[in-house]
Amino acid sequence: MATTGPGDPGGDAPGDARRRPPDPAPDTRPGPDRGGPAGPGDEFRRGLEETLRRYTGRRCEEAGVLDGLFRARPAADVARFTLHGGERRRAAFLWWGWRAAGGRPGDGDEATALRLAGALELLQTCSLIHDDLMDDSALRRGRPALHADLARRHRHDGMLGSSEAYGASMAILAGDLALAWADDMFAEALPEGPTGRRVQEPWRAMRTEMVAGQFLDLHAQAEGGFSAPTALRVAHLKSALYRVERPLQLGAALRGAAPELVGALRFAGRRAGLAFQLRDDLLGVFGDPRRTGKPAGDDVREGKNTYPAALALARAEALGDTEALVVLRESLGDRTLTPQRLARFREVLTALGVRAAVEGRIERLSALALDRIDRTCDDPAVRRGPAALVRAATGTTGATGATGTRSS
Repeated sequence: MATTGPGDPGGDAPGDARRRPPDPAPDTRPGPDRGGPAGPGDEFRRGLEETLRRYTGRRCEEAGVLDGLFRARPAADVARFTLHGGERRRAAFLWWGWRAAGGRPGDGDEATALRLAGALELLQTCSLIHDDLMDDSALRRGRPALHADLARRHRHDGMLGSSEAYGASMAILAGDLALAWADDMFAEALPEGPTGRRVQEPWRAMRTEMVAGQFLDLHAQAEGGFSAPTALRVAHLKSALYRVERPLQLGAALRGAAPELVGALRFAGRRAGLAFQLRDDLLGVFGDPRRTGKPAGDDVREGKNTYPAALALARAEALGDTEALVVLRESLGDRTLTPQRLARFREVLTALGVRAAVEGRIERLSALALDRIDRTCDDPAVRRGPAALVRAATGTTGATGATGTRSS
């Protein structure tokens, strides 16, 4: 495991700061306007959805000027994917970064915050469409992944050539279009002057970081090795930065936050994002597809170098547990893995103490993030917002384990 010093935002050593008394728990019941189990408020959710609806509608109209079929297929696919489903957590973290820096609903830059949040959601559309294709995932949000649905349409319409190749090619184009729209939306919203330059820096960094993380993920999978430090490095790039830290930074930068506040939010975001990915890794093994919207065991079948898998192999080797090693090695990367063998894989991870160890790391990282939020945000209402998001994203509200929703 990679070591981290006291100034490294990836460490999970507990702090010794005195905590405020806990705030009253926010209402985290799901609802049509809550944006998932811990949305930032009805006003934000409605504003974001309306912003995305208007923007994607305008872009679809522009696509129709080019070609009617282009509008009906990739443009409409991107709009539907963006508007239906998804937890909007990245957008919500951007919103709370803005709020933590003093932003209030009704302020002059609220519309800009919503447009930047919308750009994040379009970037996420690109990421998920391409990720599902690269991972050969059949489902996304409980429905067929876009490349799989496009292949189905090809077969249904009796088109020529390979249905799978068509679906893959069209999904690449749809993801590229989502990325173009994301960058356009961001550029249109970008304020002029120093504020614009402050906001542009994390956006530029984030796009490269997410590609670097995906590259390392795929490369490690192709090499066939399992390394806990490498898994954590990928999680840092693909999750800690992209999911939480950079969105918080974007919101705070828009409001012109002081470097100290930006640093505190990034500290909290990096730890929360890493905990988020570790929860996602556990759900990839132990999750219920009815709750996660993804097939159970996909990461195992793909032979992904996740932190739980790497930790399990390291522990089994250290203990000389040959039976566990056989189960682990025969399961990882086997695309024909049956539910019964997946259940045995789960038993081995539990027996080796891996599930408990990862749960413990999630709890420590989440506690550090919550502590920094608690000490950074003076307004109780603002403090409750990102704290509720962290708890929901990391599965640290109530029972933990295979009951959450995977990244969407």
